[in-house]
Amino acid sequence: MKIDVFTHIMPAGYLQRIGQGTAHDPGMSKRVANIAALHDLQTRLRMVEQFGDYQQILSLASPPIEVLAGPDRSAEIARSANDAMAEICAKHRDHFPSFVASLPVNNPAEAVKEIDRAITKLNACAVQIFTNVAGHPLVEPQYFPIFERAAHHDRVIFMHPARSAQFTDYPSESESKYELWWALGWPYETSVAMARMVYAGFFDKLPNLKILTHHLGGMIPYFEGRVGAGLDQIGTRTPGQDHQALVGGLKRRAFDYYKMFYADTALFGSLPATRCGLAFFGVDHCLFASDSPFDPEGGTMFIRETIRVLDALEISAADRQKLYEGNARRLLKL
Repeated sequence: MKIDVFTHIMPAGYLQRIGQGTAHDPGMSKRVANIAALHDLQTRLRMVEQFGDYQQILSLASPPIEVLAGPDRSAEIARSANDAMAEICAKHRDHFPSFVASLPVNNPAEAVKEIDRAITKLNACAVQIFTNVAGHPLVEPQYFPIFERAAHHDRVIFMHPARSAQFTDYPSESESKYELWWALGWPYETSVAMARMVYAGFFDKLPNLKILTHHLGGMIPYFEGRVGAGLDQIGTRTPGQDHQALVGGLKRRAFDYYKMFYADTALFGSLPATRCGLAFFGVDHCLFASDSPFDPEGGTMFIRETIRVLDALEISAADRQKLYEGNARRLLKL
């Protein structure tokens, strides 16, 4: 069995509820219209069935709920999304064994309540956050209870990148060009969010914390030398900041904490990049994911290409089974 842990959906009922919100994100409207498997369940079921012994874990597609609604409405939207995904999983368990719950992160108190509800009543296997909260870093103190609650339940936090064209490539411009905010900006966003959690001491404060980084840890595996030996010299480049005191408060070398993250294989069919990420995180910290249905074929291409890459890896059959199924069952309690 191949369990695809990071695939995206926008249930029809959820789309109806946020209908007006799509006006704030024209890119989302365009994406939904062009990808039937994102919102049409029958199309999605037929797609899954093409791959035989294959299942998908569902998670809500971006944009983050906090981009669509303020703290007064975000909890209601998150509940509707989770109810819809739970209903789909209950009806089609052979195709979708579980889902990743969405959270109203801009309302931390309600987010904590929704973690409890989604896990204990809806059987969610994990929870999803994004790499920033409407422009705020995840390490701001008001968001820490969300991480505490997920660790309390021993549930994995799926961290999806979030960035838009308004994050410019250069200060002189009004927006990022050529969708580089996505192609290059999202891996950067993931890497920065990971680093900020490391320096904030998240893994010292919450030893049971499990965070799955989308797209095999962004830039971190390739830049292990820069975040390793390079940042062992932290503070030598920036005057007026006592970085050494910050690092001295950690229980381990900062580099070691990056190895504590988990990562998925959604790299769109790149064998060299997959080898790099697997070598960095290790087999036990990597899970099969395709990012379906966001590909040129509307869902099938990234599944097929990711399977091709994993089958081409020079690893044992036992390790390949961990990537495809074993790690997902263990970490997500399937």
